[in-house]
Amino acid sequence: MQIQSSAPPNPPTSPLNWVQKNLFSTWYNSILTIICLTVIIWGLSNFISWALTAAQWGVVGVNLRLFFVGRFPPELYWRVWTALGLIIGLAGICWGYIVRNSPLFSRTILIVLGVTIAAIILLPLELSARLWILAIAIIAIVGYAVGRKLPTSISPWLTPAWGLVFVVNFWLIGGGLGLTSVPTNVWSGLLLTLLTAICGIVLSFPFGVLLALGRQSPLPIVRILSILYIEVVRGLPLIGILFLAQVMLPLFLPPNFRNLDRVLRAIAGLVLFSAAYLAENIRGGLQAIPRGQYEAAKALGLSSPLVVLLIVLPQALKAVIPAIVGQFIGLFKDTSLLALFGLLELTGISRSILAQPQFLGRYAEVYLFIGLLYWLFCYGMSTASRYLERKLNVSN
Repeated sequence: MQIQSSAPPNPPTSPLNWVQKNLFSTWYNSILTIICLTVIIWGLSNFISWALTAAQWGVVGVNLRLFFVGRFPPELYWRVWTALGLIIGLAGICWGYIVRNSPLFSRTILIVLGVTIAAIILLPLELSARLWILAIAIIAIVGYAVGRKLPTSISPWLTPAWGLVFVVNFWLIGGGLGLTSVPTNVWSGLLLTLLTAICGIVLSFPFGVLLALGRQSPLPIVRILSILYIEVVRGLPLIGILFLAQVMLPLFLPPNFRNLDRVLRAIAGLVLFSAAYLAENIRGGLQAIPRGQYEAAKALGLSSPLVVLLIVLPQALKAVIPAIVGQFIGLFKDTSLLALFGLLELTGISRSILAQPQFLGRYAEVYLFIGLLYWLFCYGMSTASRYLERKLNVSN
C-alpha cells in the first residue's frame, strides 16, 4: 500500500499568539520591534499631518487632465476613452475566462468595483468624464460576465485579440484612415508613458528571445554577433542609448526615413536597450533546461527548430517569469528618462505643471501623485506575474 506524504496541519493561532511568537519572541526581538514601530508611527504621523494640513493638493486636481492626456486635443478625447474602453472590455473578458470556475464576486472584483465607484464620486472630474468612467465600468462588468461563459476553445484567440486591440488603439490615438491625425508632439502625460512602455515591452520581447537563442547558437557568426550586441548594449547606460537613438539613428536609415518621429526614435532606444537584458534573463532559463530534454525530443524525431519552439523555450520562459516581469517593470519606470529629450511623458508633463507660476514649489504634491501612478502600474504587473506563476506552478 502506497503512503501519501502530506504537510503536518498547522495548529490554529490567535493574533495575540502570532504577535508574541513573531515580534516579541526574545528580548532583542522585542527591542527591535519597539524601535521599528516608533520610527514607523513617527514617520506616518508627520506625513499624515503634512498631507492633511500643509499640502496643497489643488495642483493635482486642477491639472488632472494634463497628467493623464497632456496636450491631446480636447475635442478628440472620445478616442482616448474608446481606446481605454476596448482595453478594459477585453481585460474583463480575459479575467472572466480565467476565473470562470471561481465564485462570481471575489475579493478582487469587489475591490475593483469599490475603487471605480470611489473614482467616480471623489475625483474632481467633469460630468462627461464621470459618464465615460461609468460606461467603461459597465463594459468591464459585461466583458467579465461574457468571459465566464466562453468555452475553453476560445483560448487561442485571446492573444491575437490583444494584438488587434493594440493596433486599433494606435489608430484611434494617432488618427489617419478616416480619422483626424494627431501629431505625436501633442502625445504627452500618462498616455505617452503607457504607449512607449507597451511598445517597448511588446517589441523587445521577441528581439530578446532571438538574441538569447542566437547567443547559444552553434553557428559561430550568429553567436559572436549576438554576444557582441548584448555585451556592448549592457555596457552602456540607458540615457546614452536614448541619446544615440535620438541623434544618430536617422544616420543609419535610408534618406527617405531620416525624419523619423521622435517618439519612434525613443521607442527604438528602449527596445534596443531592454532586449539585451531580456536576452540574458531568457538565456538563464535556457541553461536551466536539462540536456535530457533535448535528447528526448530528438529521439522523438523532432527537428531542431521544433525542439526549441515546442520543448525548450516554453520551459525556459516559464522558469524566468519573475526576471522577465522585473525587466518590464524597470522598462516602464525607465520611460521617465524621455523627459530629458523633450518628450512630455508623465515626468516631463509634471515639470511643465511645476513651471506654472501659481504652482511654483509644489514639488512634493506633484511627484507624490505621479509616484502613486507609477506604483499602481508596477504593482499591477507584479500581481499579474505572481498570479501567472501560481497558475503555471512555477515553483515546481
